[in-house]
Amino acid sequence: MEQKTTSGGNFFINLFAALFGNKNPEAEKKRQLRIISKDLSKTHTRYYKINSDEALPALAKFFYELYKAAAPAQALFQNAENENIFKNFVINYSLNEKQHQLTEDFSEGSIRAKAKTVPLNELSSKMKQDLDLFLGEFDADSINKINNLYSNLLAFKKFCTFDYYFLLKKFDSSLRERVFNTTPRFEKINAEYIAEDLQDFVEIIYGIPEHEDWSTLMKLFRDAKGTEPITANVWNKILAKLENLKRTQVFEMMIQLITKNPGWNFTVSNPVENIIDPYLQKITSITEKTLKNLAAEEKNSKAGKLLMQIFGTNVVLRLANYTEQNSVTLETKGIGSYTFSQPLNYMKAFLIEFVKKDIREYADLVLIRGEWATNALSIPMSDAYNALLEISNQITAFDERLAEDGEIGSKIKTMMPRAGRDREARNIINTLTNDANDAARDFLIRGTKNLVTIAKTVKSLIEDYSKKSPELVINWKELDHFAEHPIKELGIEVYKKIYLFTALMQTFLTKKTT
Repeated sequence: MEQKTTSGGNFFINLFAALFGNKNPEAEKKRQLRIISKDLSKTHTRYYKINSDEALPALAKFFYELYKAAAPAQALFQNAENENIFKNFVINYSLNEKQHQLTEDFSEGSIRAKAKTVPLNELSSKMKQDLDLFLGEFDADSINKINNLYSNLLAFKKFCTFDYYFLLKKFDSSLRERVFNTTPRFEKINAEYIAEDLQDFVEIIYGIPEHEDWSTLMKLFRDAKGTEPITANVWNKILAKLENLKRTQVFEMMIQLITKNPGWNFTVSNPVENIIDPYLQKITSITEKTLKNLAAEEKNSKAGKLLMQIFGTNVVLRLANYTEQNSVTLETKGIGSYTFSQPLNYMKAFLIEFVKKDIREYADLVLIRGEWATNALSIPMSDAYNALLEISNQITAFDERLAEDGEIGSKIKTMMPRAGRDREARNIINTLTNDANDAARDFLIRGTKNLVTIAKTVKSLIEDYSKKSPELVINWKELDHFAEHPIKELGIEVYKKIYLFTALMQTFLTKKTT
């Protein structure tokens, strides 16, 4: 059977609701709005007509006075909308003379200029000392002052750049932007038209710190711009008006009545942004990056000169797979790199073009045909020479394993398409490239050590050749008959090439082997 609710039933429902607190929501809302209306009336402001829900000309006049005061600052702030400009503005103003002097030294241009007259290792040490000195100038107190000054600037900027013109044009459609030589004719309007404007403004005024000393901010403008966007006297009067608005909560009550929402409220959040840490990190980063780039450029320049002396060209490519080009492919995807591709190509080229030619010619003479005072004296050079031949073969095999159809290269090729979305695939590729780099590094270290061993022996042999009574090889005169080139000159050329090549390897291995 269908049940009907009678008016008597509603009466008892409302009665029980009143007795037990379950009030009718609409009735409660109206009751709260009536209370708000009475509270607003007690403030004796003439901004809002409650009965007709209208915003009155007095409210427009209030905002117009703020607009006139803020107009000069609006142009200032609108010409510099990027917040980083204001951050640097505040920080540069806050630096002391010593800090200013130091900051000038941390630019890339300044560091590069010094690098032309100061050795890089000496410059790096000096720049790091200066950087530590500069960072030490910032204590907790100075950092807090700078951050607070920036917060005040932001609050001031938000107040000044509020769209007063947009709000006021609703009261007077003929109003012209930033023209104050005529008296506007403000009319009362439906308050609903400015509800959002009021809400935005309330959030702005609560973002202005209370009991704050604004003299530092005003001095900042005077020193930097030659004038205050709002004079201290006018700004203090504005602050007093805003404090009164916050104390009486006139705008909050108006918003509650206009929106018919007695529960309207907002959360005041004024976090102080730390602008110093990013600033110091940036200076540190620029300094370190510039020094690193200079070191790389110096290394490349030195390497380029050595390559020309050794190979007659600075473009040397002897490997097919462990190369810079393939390394770039890995680096682009962020999954590793062939760290030693350049020096390993140079090592392979040197082993092919010099060890198997000039060094072999010299070794064949002194190790095969030479009569040593004792066999033990020839063993280091003999072992080193044979080790270099073996390393050359090992590098070839290593490079072949990195080919697309090779043992390592095929795994990388298989995992590459999945690397963008599959962490396990990325880890596998990283492991494979790291292992390859470890192997390449081992070739370079062993190759360089064996070349140094040969060079030491060759140096001794060059000296021994010139002695009347040789102490290492006793049949130099006999060897002269078998030599295609003068033995001493050949030895000097071998020693020179090895010296240059080990210097080349040092530019790549110095930091990577420590």
